[in-house]
Amino acid sequence: MTSLKQINEFLDSQPIAMVGVSRNPKKFGYTAFKELKEKGMKLIPVNPVADQILGEKSYPNVTQLPADVKGIIILTKKDQTAAVVREAKEKGIKQIWIQQMADSKEALDELKGSGINYISGECILMYFKPHSMHKFHGSLKKFFGRFPK
Repeated sequence: MTSLKQINEFLDSQPIAMVGVSRNPKKFGYTAFKELKEKGMKLIPVNPVADQILGEKSYPNVTQLPADVKGIIILTKKDQTAAVVREAKEKGIKQIWIQQMADSKEALDELKGSGINYISGECILMYFKPHSMHKFHGSLKKFFGRFPK
């Protein structure tokens, strides 16, 4: 299980790149990027076909990210996640958050024993200045003893 210390270490590692940001406002990759950006997270979008998203310069892949990027949030399809993890490892990124539903056994195997702080099975929106539904979900997790300690 992920610890609260791991989560806080990740959140303190800004700027953070978000891999799998969509240009489509109806997709989770767009709404998550927008919400976190509006809450003040220093985010850099990664999308192979976008020059910019919500006014931020977008990068086509992890390899081309600026050197000051400390962490990544992965929102890709499961079959793409392991490749993103490998790129992050090669780039020297030590903080990785694999958003719920993006994790794969192959990606998690890449991370085991790597020395990288990684989080999976959690929703980033529940931990970075949560409000409304995400704050409520966090309260439920605490009540049932499933919130990271």
